[in-house]
Amino acid sequence: MTYAVSVDTRIAGGTSEMDELQRIGAGALLEGGFEAVEEVQGPDGVEVKLLDTFVGVYPGGALLKVFVDAPALEFAEEAVRELVEELLERTELLSDWTVERCQVELHPDLAKESLDAADGPDAPPDDVESRRARLMGLAGGTASTDAETGTTAETGTTAETEAIRSKIRTLAPRLAAVDAVMFGVPEEAKGTDKAKGTEEHGSGISVEDAELAAGALIWGTDVLLDELFQDAHTLDREGSNATECDRPMWLLDELPPRYALQYDARFARRFLVTAIALTTRLTEGSFQQLSCVAEELALRLLLREAEVTLDTFGLLDDGVSSALECFATLVYADMDHEWLYDDSLDGIDESEVGEALGVAPMGISSWFTPFNRGRYVHPYAADEPDPEPPEPPERP
Repeated sequence: MTYAVSVDTRIAGGTSEMDELQRIGAGALLEGGFEAVEEVQGPDGVEVKLLDTFVGVYPGGALLKVFVDAPALEFAEEAVRELVEELLERTELLSDWTVERCQVELHPDLAKESLDAADGPDAPPDDVESRRARLMGLAGGTASTDAETGTTAETGTTAETEAIRSKIRTLAPRLAAVDAVMFGVPEEAKGTDKAKGTEEHGSGISVEDAELAAGALIWGTDVLLDELFQDAHTLDREGSNATECDRPMWLLDELPPRYALQYDARFARRFLVTAIALTTRLTEGSFQQLSCVAEELALRLLLREAEVTLDTFGLLDDGVSSALECFATLVYADMDHEWLYDDSLDGIDESEVGEALGVAPMGISSWFTPFNRGRYVHPYAADEPDPEPPEPPERP
């Protein structure tokens, strides 16, 4: 079975971030190391075949996507972790780097295949989260199983929740293009002592609410890009589209269903690059406004990932929900893209009603077309230029 293993590697603590030339060099070293490997030994000598790799280097390290053929999830994760750690150790210029995260994001519909693949007396538990807990360990708390119901309960939940809350809040500054005001915190409250964090102001949204919302968007960015990578890889291997593919999709089937037959590998790569361009502008500080319909849809998915993350850890209260809603309201110029999910409104952008309402083109053929000449769409995702391109319709 094919698994996509995400590996987050970091430069040594206290080391200056890499400049552009250093990033290029690090990427070349990592790619060269992977090219020299075809198979790796997993636990108990199980052979794990290396199928494909992606290396994305950023100033503080590199995000690796390693596709392997392995008999079960645990074998894939352990084999890839050992491979990357050995690769770093043997590469002198990268020997002080560390592996911060190494895990498979397994789609629920594929979980049973992974569970069925591992059997015998040492087989992992039948619950995916228990399997991951056994392999990777959970931060804080321990797990116990009810003998009668077979359910797993975790102790130390409060401590774990607070640890996650703190972790997510520390991610907030990485959303460099957005400040607390965008999440509904009044301008005069931005300087509030963040150690207190829970003091509410006139808006009812606290500094902590804003930090949790911003941090969840950063956390959700990792998940969003991981899942889009996997969808693109799946469609490329299957040579199919989101409707006809035998393998389940992570995110592409959450785009407007009416165009699902057109969500093929090429589309998936364009949408992935669009999501990368959007999240890059949000995190490096240059974001000003959404550029095209594809970005509007990518942000919709990112907001969902943030909400799911917060809800999973019991952190999605009214204040944080309001902060995310405020952010969405300020970032979106309008919510016309939501009409793409309502089949009764199909074609409204081409109707007299749509023209009267000022609805911009929303068909899939225009998703990667910038709203106006001042908007940025990545060249890889952008439409093929016409010899004499018409002036695109203006978007506020």
